[in-house]
Amino acid sequence: MSMYKGLVLRSTGSWYDVKMDDGRVLKCRLRGKFKIKGLKVTNPLAVGDFVKFEIEEKNDQESGVIKEILPRENYLIRQSTRKAHHVHIIAANLDQAVLVATLVMPRTSFGFIDRFLVSAEAYHISTVIAFNKTDLLEEEDLEYQRDVMKMYEGIGYECIEISAETGYNIDAFEALLKGKKTLLSGHSGVGKSTLINRIAPEIEQRTNEISAFANKGMHTTTFAEMFEIEDDTYIIDTPGIKELGLVHIEPEELAGLFPEMRDMTGECRFYNCKHDKEPGCVVKQAVKEGRIAIPRYESYLSMLNGEDNRK
Repeated sequence: MSMYKGLVLRSTGSWYDVKMDDGRVLKCRLRGKFKIKGLKVTNPLAVGDFVKFEIEEKNDQESGVIKEILPRENYLIRQSTRKAHHVHIIAANLDQAVLVATLVMPRTSFGFIDRFLVSAEAYHISTVIAFNKTDLLEEEDLEYQRDVMKMYEGIGYECIEISAETGYNIDAFEALLKGKKTLLSGHSGVGKSTLINRIAPEIEQRTNEISAFANKGMHTTTFAEMFEIEDDTYIIDTPGIKELGLVHIEPEELAGLFPEMRDMTGECRFYNCKHDKEPGCVVKQAVKEGRIAIPRYESYLSMLNGEDNRK
C-alpha cells in the first residue's frame, strides 16, 4: 500500500481532517496507540501535525489510516480539563501564536497574558499580542492600552491594537499572518471568531455572544481547527480558554522564561536565587529601579508560588 503525507487540519475526537499534498482533504483515523515520551496526553494527535497514512476504500468511500506522526518542531500544551495528570496538545508545528486580549468586556488580566507568554516561551513559540475592541475604549483607556503595549514591546513582544468589529488596523494584522501557521488564542469573548470572519469571511464562524450578565464569553468552538486563508497562510482557531495553568515548568526554570529576567539570573548573590525573599537579588533590584515592570514581577511571583491566578 502507498503511504501519503498530510497535514492535520481538524480533530473531532476519533476522526481527523487531513490535507494531502494535492490539496484534497481526507477523513482519517488513528490506528493503534501512539505515546509521547514523558507526556501523558489526552490527544496523541493535534491540529498542525504532519502524518503519514494509507488510503483505504470502503463502500466506495475513501478514508485514511494514520500510521505515523512525524516529529514536531514545537507544540503548545495545557492541562487536561477531563483527565487528572494529563495534558492536552492545543496545536503543533506553529510559526507563531497570537494572543487576542481585551481591556474591556471581558478584561484580560496580566496574569493570564503572562501565563500564556511563559507557556509559549517554554515551547519556543514567538507570540504577538493583539489588543482587540479598541473601538470601545475612551481616550484615557486608549492611553492605558498603549502603556501596556509599551511594557510588552519593551521586553520583545510585538503588540498591535485592532478592532475586529470596525476593521481598524486589520490590514496590519493580516500582514502579520502572511506565510505562517498562526495559533489564535485568548479568553472566550475576546472576539476571535469576529476576527476570523473579518479576515476570512468565507469561513463561517459563529461569533461569540457575550453574556451581559457575567461579561464572559460563551463557548462556540469545541475543537481547535486550522484554516488555510491563502496559500501557505494558516490560522488555528482554538476554544476560548477560561484559564491557563502552567504545565511541566519547574520553579527553577521560570525566570528563564521571562525575557527581561533571563540575562540576570546568574548575577544574584545565591546561585539558586528564586528572586523572591533572598538578599542580593539583582531581579528585585531591577524591579525597584523600574527596569522590570511591577505587573510582570507580580505575575512571576504568582506563578512561582503556584497561586491559582489563572484567569
